[in-house]
Amino acid sequence: MRIFLTGATGFIGSAIVPELLQAGHQVVGVTRSDAGAEALAAAGAEVYRGTLEDPQGLRDGAAEAEAVIHTAFDHDFSRFAENCEKDSRVIAALGQALAGSDRPLVITSGVGMGSPGHGQLAVEDVFNPDHPNPRIASELAGNALLEAGINLSVLRLPQVHNTLKQGLISPLIEIARQKGVSAYVGDGRNRYSAGHVSDAARLYRLAVEKRQPGARYHAVGEEGVEVRAIAEALGRGLNLPVVSIAPEKAAEHFGWMAMFAPMDLPASSALTQARLGWRPTGPTLIADLDAMRY
Repeated sequence: MRIFLTGATGFIGSAIVPELLQAGHQVVGVTRSDAGAEALAAAGAEVYRGTLEDPQGLRDGAAEAEAVIHTAFDHDFSRFAENCEKDSRVIAALGQALAGSDRPLVITSGVGMGSPGHGQLAVEDVFNPDHPNPRIASELAGNALLEAGINLSVLRLPQVHNTLKQGLISPLIEIARQKGVSAYVGDGRNRYSAGHVSDAARLYRLAVEKRQPGARYHAVGEEGVEVRAIAEALGRGLNLPVVSIAPEKAAEHFGWMAMFAPMDLPASSALTQARLGWRPTGPTLIADLDAMRY
């Protein structure tokens, strides 16, 4: 298939490009920069210039494709709610480009959208339209497209990692450097689900090839890694003391990350594995944190 890929030069997108090419697909990768265009061309992808601020431009590019994978997202978490709404507008535009066909669109969300309640295991078949996390805007936009007859599926991400980046843990590393301690909130027993970037890339390919309208998939290799264990790994890597922060002091210590630091976000991929035959094989989160060059 000729696949239009947003976020093609991002952390996950740059892993999806070779995954798709090696499977025999053509890739049209979206980038906003000259450096991104050079990287895509070198990888063997066709270059398309576009930005999240121009949904119409992305719609025009998607209209020429046989399938669309949307991974681009503005990761300025100080404007998280606003960026989630921006994502919903882009999803709507991409869906319009595929109207009247069965061409698949795979969008991206977070595994937290599959949690029935705080600390409860997130699963693929759960969708709460009243979820307080602003990222629900992406799945609400996707549901609107499903109702309009678009062949849309959702890939939900945990903390995606390798030895260079680790989702929300990457900003925790910078905070630890700034504060001189590696911290967790309370007893640190809250959990983050995790998945290696290579496993996530393979799952995007399987999802777009499956072409299953309404399906939700979880790119989860580990259901729950305790945040205290993560803080301890960062402490080892940065040679910093590991400390507990009282909940009432979290905002002062973590800044914008205070909303995420105490969250308990375990998630399962059992249904994903059963439905797609996908098996996560990449290194664990702690293994990557221990192997990285700080």
